[in-house]
Amino acid sequence: MSSEKTVDANTSHDQSDIREIGTADLRDALARGIADFMEQPTHLIFLCAIYPVVGLFVARLEAGYDILPLLFPLVAGFSLIGPLAATGLYELSRRREQGLDLTWWHVFDVLHSPSRPAIAVLGVAMAAVFVAWLIAAQTIFVLMFGDWVPASIGDFSHEVFATSSGWALIIVGCGIGFIFAVVVLTISVVSLPMLLDRDVGARRAVETSIRAVLANPGTMMVWGLIVVSTLLIGSLPLFVGLAIVLPVLGHSTWHLYCKVVVR
Repeated sequence: MSSEKTVDANTSHDQSDIREIGTADLRDALARGIADFMEQPTHLIFLCAIYPVVGLFVARLEAGYDILPLLFPLVAGFSLIGPLAATGLYELSRRREQGLDLTWWHVFDVLHSPSRPAIAVLGVAMAAVFVAWLIAAQTIFVLMFGDWVPASIGDFSHEVFATSSGWALIIVGCGIGFIFAVVVLTISVVSLPMLLDRDVGARRAVETSIRAVLANPGTMMVWGLIVVSTLLIGSLPLFVGLAIVLPVLGHSTWHLYCKVVVR
């Protein structure tokens, strides 16, 4: 009987309590995220990661415009892999919360986390979702335009925004992309910060994230819109703005986790 009580107590202890939050909490999480970024700016790290990607895309664009249809899916895809890319920022926010050293190289402390295998599992899953999204986007384009290759950026813009096929592409693409984004938001908004905060498995972290979203559907939808809109804005000047947007969103996600999950 005593062993049964111990098991029950441990099970109860392992179940993370979820709080209900509102838009005021989102504003506070963003304010705290900005404060974390100002305390230890990490934009240079993200610039070093973004510039090679931009360079490769521009170089490929010079060879032909057949890659243009993937431009928007790539930009939108940042919302799918962003939570994984921001994992090191959760660590910086955690360290600042505890009054620890904030030197930028602590973003790599995640490599020594006890939950490293679980983070890797989630990383592989999110990368798979990102690839699936790119395949889906390319498939939708082919269904709408066949094997058509734009002759220029202006030609591509005209076909997308001034034809019925273009608007069908926008509507269907955004609808499918929304589904991908909801899936990633649901499984990652709490799970990745939780894996850095506690030595838990991927399954429990994902289950907690799902419960957090189900307990706060409206607020999490607003958060998702904030993430997507700021990523799009940051992507406009040749993706360079992402060097600021991604760190701020990463730090803010940590504070969102702290508000939603009773620690």
